[in-house]
Amino acid sequence: MSKKYYLTERERERERERERERERERERERERERERERERERERERERERERGEREREREREREREERDLRERERETRQREREREREREIEREREREREREIEIEREREREIEREREREREREREREREREREREINMKY
Repeated sequence: MSKKYYLTERERERERERERERERERERERERERERERERERERERERERERGEREREREREREREERDLRERERETRQREREREREREIEREREREREREIEIEREREREIEREREREREREREREREREREREINMKY
């Protein structure tokens, strides 16, 4: 083998070795890039999970607000209904009081009328008495 051929062969071998090394380096770089991509994907997934959690918490807060608002509206409705019932009861009591006063007034009027009737009856009785007296006096 000639020296020239040997050097060329060695150079070709070194060149192939350098090429294999460059290929291994490119492969390591591709692997690092795949790892960075996997890390970015994990980060995106963590971000999506965080956003899902935040949306879920917001939905829960909204649901709690709606439940509180509903309970408050129901409480206010019950309170207004109790107030209306108290007002109706007060009005019924006033009506019963007016009816009692009317009945008392009617009874007083009936009593006055009975008293007048008794007075008229006494007057008629006195009149009859005077009449008898006159008759008796006329006989004598």
